[in-house]
Amino acid sequence: MKIENKVVMVVGGASGLGRAVCAEFAAAGGRVAVVDRDGEAARHVAGTLPDALAVQADITAAAPMEQSLDAVLEAFGALHINVNTAGVVTAAKLVSRGRAAELDAFERTVGVNLIGTFNAMRVSAAAMLRNEPENGERGVIVNTASGAAFEGQSGQAAYSASKAGVVGLTLPVARDLAGTGIRINAVAPGLFDTPMSAGLPDPVRAGLLESVLEPKRLGRPNEFARLVRHLVENEYLNGECVRLDAATRLLPR
Repeated sequence: MKIENKVVMVVGGASGLGRAVCAEFAAAGGRVAVVDRDGEAARHVAGTLPDALAVQADITAAAPMEQSLDAVLEAFGALHINVNTAGVVTAAKLVSRGRAAELDAFERTVGVNLIGTFNAMRVSAAAMLRNEPENGERGVIVNTASGAAFEGQSGQAAYSASKAGVVGLTLPVARDLAGTGIRINAVAPGLFDTPMSAGLPDPVRAGLLESVLEPKRLGRPNEFARLVRHLVENEYLNGECVRLDAATRLLPR
């Protein structure tokens, strides 16, 4: 799908990978809606882009997500591309020092990373169905998984399970949407230089870098954004989860 003049809703677009996606798609001529739970940050990002909209939303609940879509449609009249990058990371072993893990943390992680992704997808796909086909296409959805979906480390049960869920829903949803002109793909990024990774202690970051094969550095957000753009523009890519991780394979701990 050509991006120029298309409406792009980036969920989690106020920081990190999502912000890079907003910049990439705006530079390609897209009309960008920056959706984020941090409304002030979303407004700041939107203010740096031409023809952009900021929307504050809790993606884990049905009504706020539906209201966010309504705001996008009211402002731009349609939705063509949905990119979902919102996510949280928690670290907790199943049992630690004889104490069971807190269920609330697991529920919150799955709620944002998996349920929030599905929530955004469902309203986006419904809106895309209203579009007139352009070269047979009505819309494209790109989700964000993680290398942890495949090789989760100790303490990453919640995060890994949520991201594995994002991988797992990709093909079934592609099959759900077959024949409608809507494609869905996912990216599984490895270790990227984002505010999320910046919060890690230096020894932890150094240890993680040891698992990166080549090039031996953290990924750059614009590299993620360029891959997302390719997934949108390449009309034959559907139902796939692409790893973007410099051949990183996470160690057990």
